[in-house]
Amino acid sequence: QVQLVESGGGLVQAGGSLRLSCASSGRTFSSYDMGWYRQAPGKEREFVAAIRWSGNTYYSDSVKGRFTISRDNAKNTVYLQMISLRPEDTAIYYCNAKHLGTYWGQGTQVTVSS
Repeated sequence: QVQLVESGGGLVQAGGSLRLSCASSGRTFSSYDMGWYRQAPGKEREFVAAIRWSGNTYYSDSVKGRFTISRDNAKNTVYLQMISLRPEDTAIYYCNAKHLGTYWGQGTQVTVSS
């Protein structure tokens, strides 16, 4: 069983920055594919970014160039650095891990004011 705990969300003005963190309990974190998803009110959960165990990264078109996903295998943590935030980035952000199953964190709220 993999447990994921997100942190770093908050309220920020448009154009600002935030860094989200997701700490994993798994003992073989370096072999996990990790990702970030988000869900805005009244909308379905959507893909934001992913980083594979190999280090390859993927982004949705809406965040490409503004968000950066990274991982620190020594700390069992994945990060999402977000810059140039927009009001439409407001959502609950969820961490996701894939390794012999799919696991989700509880989410962290990001609110971007205009």
